[in-house]
Amino acid sequence: MPTVVVMDVSLSMTRPVSIEGSEEYQRKHLAAHGLTMLFEHMATNYKLEFTALVVFSSLWELMVPFTRDYNTLQVVLVTDGCLGIGRGSLRHSLATHNQRSESNRFPLPFPFPSKLYIMCMANLEELQSTDSLDCLERLIDLNNGEGQIFTIDGPLCLKNVQSMFGKLIDLAYTPFHAVLKCGHLTADVQVFPRPEPFVIDEEIDPIPKVINTDLEIVGFIDIADISSPPVLSRHLVLPIALNKEGDEVGTGITDDNEDENSANQIAGKIPNFCVLLHGSLKVEGMVAIVQLGPEWHGMLYSQADSKKKSNLMMSLFEPGPEPLPWLGKMVQLGPISDAKENPYGEDDNKSPFPLQPKNKRSYAQNVTVWIKPSGLQTDVQKILRNARKLPEKTQTFYKELNRLRKAALAFGFLDLLKGVADMLERECTLLPDTAHPDAAFQLTHAAQQLKLASTGTSEYAGYDHNITPLQTDFSGSSAERI
Repeated sequence: MPTVVVMDVSLSMTRPVSIEGSEEYQRKHLAAHGLTMLFEHMATNYKLEFTALVVFSSLWELMVPFTRDYNTLQVVLVTDGCLGIGRGSLRHSLATHNQRSESNRFPLPFPFPSKLYIMCMANLEELQSTDSLDCLERLIDLNNGEGQIFTIDGPLCLKNVQSMFGKLIDLAYTPFHAVLKCGHLTADVQVFPRPEPFVIDEEIDPIPKVINTDLEIVGFIDIADISSPPVLSRHLVLPIALNKEGDEVGTGITDDNEDENSANQIAGKIPNFCVLLHGSLKVEGMVAIVQLGPEWHGMLYSQADSKKKSNLMMSLFEPGPEPLPWLGKMVQLGPISDAKENPYGEDDNKSPFPLQPKNKRSYAQNVTVWIKPSGLQTDVQKILRNARKLPEKTQTFYKELNRLRKAALAFGFLDLLKGVADMLERECTLLPDTAHPDAAFQLTHAAQQLKLASTGTSEYAGYDHNITPLQTDFSGSSAERI
């Protein structure tokens, strides 16, 4: 999850902090020391993390922008807890946030999923002596309760600031290391971003589910069979090269760029199962099903960023015995060798998926779907073909017309109804002299009914209302409407 660091540089952050046996520090110096520690940790363990830095007082300035847009963010607010006084202060903003207009709304809750962590350059006693702590807690509450407040334990000094930022790192920025297994083959990997605990149902099963650190591959399946399944989240799977002593190679902080490049070259020469798996899945066009926990699975696959670069990715399915209905229960899947006959056929020209339901649903019926423009065009053309064959195709004409009408009302596509009505009126003007008199009556009647439905307010605009054929009576070449 990308991080936005928001640092308070108001006048109150320049208050001096006396540290025995050292030079005088200001609170903003302690904040800068803690942020340096956080950024160094990210540079070492979260190299793919994107971070933006914003400083603010009465105004604000974006110091380091993002290189791309994100829907989910993690906000770290660094402040001394002083709320300010007067109009525009945090105390005043919290007291009047319900009275603001939409154009001048309070920034919380953020209009995107986020977590708010507040790092206070003050100890708990200092915040509790005023209403600062209560106001900061209200910020967390306004952000849907997602976040936490951190304070300095003991006197304000560099050591205690490091301890406070260390707690934030342990909570939100600890890399997720795991062991990827397939039979006797194993590889140490980092999963990025770190998978978050998942709650299936807060009432039935409120205990969050956490994926195992042992990721065991239980089988392989064609990409065409897995299709594009619904997933909870997607993650990069990065190999971690270890030396003989078990330490990571090329991930430590080095002062010399040459040392770091040398370490990376050594890591690149060490055989790694993760690299083998990635190449195999890419070449064979398959995905690997991985066990994440009890009745919880995911899939490993190769995803290309460009023509020359691809990555090993892992997607998490929803927990349960049957996350993908067209594959059936996961425990019932097995190797092809266990089957009496090859389910893919002798020439691999068929697939056993999707599985057909045992019981045919009585409510199964054709549903109008307009995913592509060609589907809508086909339905309109079908109506026009039947319109040109009136009155012989009267029943079919009204059947197709009502099917399109209901779909348009369901989708809120009222302009379509008016457009088809105009087409029917045009067809009426193009009827040849030899056309049956009833054809003009039916086309005019159908066009009028569609226009009434397109208003959305007429009694004929109801979803359950059906357009019925106009009753006519003919005598010779004249026609009289009943």
